[in-house]
Amino acid sequence: MFNSIGVIGGLGRDGRVPLTPSSVQELIRSLEIEVYFTSGSSLAAGYSDLEYEAVGAQVVSKQEVIRSADLILTTNEMDFVSELRPHQYVVGVFNFLYHKERLVPFIDRELTVYSLDLLPRTTIAQSMDVLSSMASLAGYKAVIKAANLYPSAFPMLTTAAGTIKPAQVLVLGAGVAGLQAIATAKRLGARVEAFDVRSSAKEEVESLGAQFIEVEGYAESSAHGGYAMEQSEAYKAKQQLLIKSRVEKADIVISTANIPGKKAPVLMDKSSMESMHPGSVIVDLASDQGGNCTESVDNQTVHHFGVTIVGSSALASEMVHASSTLLSNNYTSFLKHLHKNIDNPLDPLLSESRMVDKGVCTRPTINTESKS
Repeated sequence: MFNSIGVIGGLGRDGRVPLTPSSVQELIRSLEIEVYFTSGSSLAAGYSDLEYEAVGAQVVSKQEVIRSADLILTTNEMDFVSELRPHQYVVGVFNFLYHKERLVPFIDRELTVYSLDLLPRTTIAQSMDVLSSMASLAGYKAVIKAANLYPSAFPMLTTAAGTIKPAQVLVLGAGVAGLQAIATAKRLGARVEAFDVRSSAKEEVESLGAQFIEVEGYAESSAHGGYAMEQSEAYKAKQQLLIKSRVEKADIVISTANIPGKKAPVLMDKSSMESMHPGSVIVDLASDQGGNCTESVDNQTVHHFGVTIVGSSALASEMVHASSTLLSNNYTSFLKHLHKNIDNPLDPLLSESRMVDKGVCTRPTINTESKS
């Protein structure tokens, strides 16, 4: 059981704050707990310390938050872990399945850690689904960023001086981020094609007005919870040929394909990029896990043969107010569930998201020193 929450976030490069003032007020009222908030950490998200104090939070230093709280709530920050007390609870979004080395400091400090990216894709967990919340914002922002970098217009423009053709946009991956990218590009007037390995995505893509392209022979499994899974080499070869033929005609490519816990599938190699015309733009949302594009670098913009390649796996963080609002709602829902069910070892949401239990990794087959 926990009787107090300490909020740490918004102090580093990621300006998102885990709880907004309205969420703090709701948690204090519904759970009858104390909330300690790190002073100055919410300014980037558009909230002042006074707003948190007004709803009942105790605004103190980060060190005081750590000393006072039973449970520490953060985004994905880890620089404070060495200061935590053994057996404290930590809730965040740490992507442990890919960044396995991040487990080590939590294990060393004998902490209990819940990472919300591990929640199962079930109806009861929808309100806690941080991946979908952030992916939707990232898909939108990817198109806006591409439009700013693209040296022409997205819609068809007809003037007395001539006509500008609409931009040709290719979206790779039709999950939450991809679908939002499609919808945004269409609203801006672009022609849009979309690729996804899952044939089930076709109806959603076409409902948004985009053309769906696919490769036959994809292997699906319900065990992957709706996420993409690793494919055969033969399928990958056919996939590469199809994507390359579409990439060379595209002005903008938004790539969103990821496999949880695995290196992102390579969908565009150097030859694909060299086939694009100068001025084209690629935004790679999978760059944190290796990228869909071989030349992308996470959190950097690079240029290759006149093509601008934006590696950005954290675009949602650039929309810090919107992302904080959604993240706060997700966390609030999870904290209510955790407070009610924390002593139930069989609760499916908690058992799936709990990666470390009092310093013991709950998935002992994971090698904390390597990525797979």
